[in-house]
Amino acid sequence: MFLHKAAFLITLPGRQNLLKFKLLTTNVYYFYLVCFYLDRTVADGIVGTVHYTVNAADDTYSSGAYGSVGLEAPAEGDTVIPYADLTEAGVIEWVKEKLGGEEKVAEIQAALQAQIDEQRTPTTAQGKPWS
Repeated sequence: MFLHKAAFLITLPGRQNLLKFKLLTTNVYYFYLVCFYLDRTVADGIVGTVHYTVNAADDTYSSGAYGSVGLEAPAEGDTVIPYADLTEAGVIEWVKEKLGGEEKVAEIQAALQAQIDEQRTPTTAQGKPWS
């Protein structure tokens, strides 16, 4: 694991929560959480499930994780955001909350970083010494 890194936010059109980590080596890691589709009830537009990916990449290697979170139906009297008014940034906050907050997202990012580190400098290999 890299101990020294600096993080800064990058803004890309249509993408929220993209973090770029510049390590003190020459590696650059990009982490981003993307909600790629929502399951909803057509009649009322209530979203029940959010499917998301957390992706990581440097200039050569990449890794990703898929997940989904279920959302409770709003209680009677709760304010409901119309489906057409939902934003990716808002739904990403719901996902983070359901996952357990920024700490859980950081754990996922650390696991993806470890996968990229393993790709960059493998500790295991397959093969045979003969043809």
